[in-house]
Amino acid sequence: MHTNQIKDDFPFFKDNDLVYLDSGATAQKPQIVFNAMEGYYKKYCANIHRAAHGLGNKATKEYENARHKVAEFLNAKTKDEVVFVSGATEGINLVAYAYVKENFEHVIISSLEHHSNIVPWQIIGKALHVIDSKKDLHVDLENYESLLKTYPNSFVSLTQTSNTFGVTLPIKEMIKLAHSYGCKVLVDAAQSAVHKRVDVQELDADFLVISGHKLYGPTGIGALYIKEELHELCKPFKGGGGAIKEVSYESTSYMPIPYMYEAGTQNIAGAIGFASALEYMKTIGFDFINKHEKELIEYTHEKLLRLKDVITYSDTKNATGNISFNIKGIHHQDLGILLDKQKVQLRVGHHCVQPTMNALGIEGTLRISFGIYNTKEDVDTFFKALKRAIEMIRG
Repeated sequence: MHTNQIKDDFPFFKDNDLVYLDSGATAQKPQIVFNAMEGYYKKYCANIHRAAHGLGNKATKEYENARHKVAEFLNAKTKDEVVFVSGATEGINLVAYAYVKENFEHVIISSLEHHSNIVPWQIIGKALHVIDSKKDLHVDLENYESLLKTYPNSFVSLTQTSNTFGVTLPIKEMIKLAHSYGCKVLVDAAQSAVHKRVDVQELDADFLVISGHKLYGPTGIGALYIKEELHELCKPFKGGGGAIKEVSYESTSYMPIPYMYEAGTQNIAGAIGFASALEYMKTIGFDFINKHEKELIEYTHEKLLRLKDVITYSDTKNATGNISFNIKGIHHQDLGILLDKQKVQLRVGHHCVQPTMNALGIEGTLRISFGIYNTKEDVDTFFKALKRAIEMIRG
């Protein structure tokens, strides 16, 4: 399959002459996603799990079919292990309040975490313990085991792939080690699931979160995987219609998971669009995705190292999905503005990992993040624009 053929599937690139290198923030959407969501709104728009009429039954069927497709994508044992949430951030917050708050005192995280995997633990008042990183930003596994020994039976919450530096943690090994010390583990796969196959059973994850908009689906939808054995230990999170069995003024009994966590009217069109995006990814296949993105990363790495005064912070040659860097003596925001003027879109700033940036002694970076629609020509255009931006600033 040729990348230009893939690009043709995305209306964004027909309507814009931009080089888009910010898929780590949100990916563009293929036409199939718009078709699926429009189909719901135009042909069978109704609420789910409530009506006896045909439209309601059709909407419920498609919504639950979407849950099945997400479960299949993650290789969950059953679709009931998949809860629809607004995104990875809500998924982590849900776990914080519904499971961690009453069961754990200590939370262990890596030094590469997004703010959404730091702030929720602070809000519920847990002691945070941060795993040391090596110079290339990979986790120090000896320090990790030392923390597990010091704080056994804790909760561990880890990103699988850094949203900023493309570093991928040895997550399967880290989960196995955590379990040996009686810990439970949440995996933030928001950045990894779009680049590599995520198998919750193979990983033996207890919880895992993904965001639809990073997987070529719509915004405002994501999924939380909860291992079936933990369902009875999870408490209600939000109350309302759809989440309950019976309500009286004295007490309430709840539906089982996943419905206990889907109170109120859900993002029905979003779930249906999300499922279509996953089906689209299935047609592309991870073999192609892995090969294509590896070529882009290596190509970018080679061109990056030819730049004068470039500063990198991790192993950019073997990064997953994204590369971060700076140019010595030039603020990343200034470069970002000049790149935008040349119709090259990428992200600059702290990328919601301020503690990591502080540890590196920097305010932020420029970040290139790839999607399946990006090409080597996009990379060439980026570097041409970057060199021009540097010349404009330095004179």
